[in-house]
Amino acid sequence: MSEEKDRVYPPAMNWSAPRDGAPDFVKGKVGIVVKEFVEFLQANVKESGWINFEMKESKEGKYYWELDQWEPKSDGGEESPF
Repeated sequence: MSEEKDRVYPPAMNWSAPRDGAPDFVKGKVGIVVKEFVEFLQANVKESGWINFEMKESKEGKYYWELDQWEPKSDGGEESPF
């Protein structure tokens, strides 16, 4: 049985569609309130120094970000490189 964790959404971060007339290679924009986001990063950083997010699409078709809390299961053997 999998262990469900509460979903964590980064604060002070928003996604928006590209501006009208933007080149095709521009897929979107992300806005970040630096002070709040840095505090969130520091509170959620993994021992490896990394933090990961998943970009998801809501039922309404809007994109959002969620903290990726997946951790590999330790089998008690050699330490995972991830």
